[in-house]
Amino acid sequence: MLVTKLEHACLVVEEDGARLVIDPGAFTRPVEATGAVAVVVTHEHPDHGTAEQVAGLLERNPGIPVFGPAGVAAALAQVVDVDVVTDGEARSVGPFRLTFHGTRHQLIHSSVPVVDNTGVFVNGVLFHPGDAYIDPGVPVEVFATPVGAPWLRVGDLMDHLASVAPRRAFPIHEATLSDIGFAGHTDRIRQVVEPAGEVVVLAPGESLTA
Repeated sequence: MLVTKLEHACLVVEEDGARLVIDPGAFTRPVEATGAVAVVVTHEHPDHGTAEQVAGLLERNPGIPVFGPAGVAAALAQVVDVDVVTDGEARSVGPFRLTFHGTRHQLIHSSVPVVDNTGVFVNGVLFHPGDAYIDPGVPVEVFATPVGAPWLRVGDLMDHLASVAPRRAFPIHEATLSDIGFAGHTDRIRQVVEPAGEVVVLAPGESLTA
């Protein structure tokens, strides 16, 4: 399985020539993937999914399903009928077995509504949590870990990584950070993960094999 990181929280996962797109949002270049069999949008915030990005993917890959929680279905209703998923559900499409975990976005502030958020586990290997500290409750081979967000405190991130204990981790959700801030947060990820695992830093467009 080949995992390509685009800007911010967007991933393109490839298996046997088929592609899965996760969180094509406003902080990401237009995602021009062909051969896609599905799109997952973890929550409705525009940095994770926009109508324009999803419409473009559907134009290039007609008829493919879009998976997301109820808030995503409402946000994209004028573009596509989203297949609504939530904690504990699973879907299979092409070579991808998807399981979904969690129900709510991490709290930003008491004045900001908490929206639906459902992380996705791909083929029991790659976990993308969206914007929440989610532990899928099973071993995680590769963890796409957010490193910069209004809701994120680096100490909580470190505790979460220690709990999940992935074999490999790579930072995502970096668009809100300066280069200095990104490097500092990545060092904290290494502090937790690297005694027993590995941290891989991917620039947009770079890939790892999972």
